[in-house]
Amino acid sequence: MLEYKGYTGKVEFDPDAGIFHGEVIDLRDVVTFQGTSVDEIEEAFRISVDDYLDFCRELGEAPDRPFTGRFMLRLPPRLHRKAYVNAVREGKSLNQWIADRIDA
Repeated sequence: MLEYKGYTGKVEFDPDAGIFHGEVIDLRDVVTFQGTSVDEIEEAFRISVDDYLDFCRELGEAPDRPFTGRFMLRLPPRLHRKAYVNAVREGKSLNQWIADRIDA
């Protein structure tokens, strides 16, 4: 994964074409990039993010920003209770308990 200005790029290698290709994954908009070496793909990623931000600025629109940190989760009551009980057992808020599990 690549990171630049808060955006994340996912890269894959296409052995048939002999190129790396990637996409900025934390946007609703589609932003892609490609290169033939690690240095090239990293630079292409940064250029693509900058181009995206410039394009939004030219249109007078706010760019799609990576995640805000707010996360709506719907669970069956049984799982909600189980998560809450485990959080209390560990002396944590439900939010912190879930964040810890995701970060593990």
